[in-house]
Amino acid sequence: MSEQELKIELAVMLYAQKHLSFGQARKLAGMGYFEFEKLLFDRNIPAHYDVEEFEEYLKTIEKMR
Repeated sequence: MSEQELKIELAVMLYAQKHLSFGQARKLAGMGYFEFEKLLFDRNIPAHYDVEEFEEYLKTIEKMR
């Protein structure tokens, strides 16, 4: 397992256990917002949003306008 693969697995595990926010986990994994979101979806890991994630989501929507 490469260092990058290990970081992704660690990020997914810590996110699933609610030890990291979505933003923190995706940064640890070195992935973009939608890429990490798809990874979680593919692994059937439910989203758990808090205020930080909601604000990040709103910023992403604003950038896309």
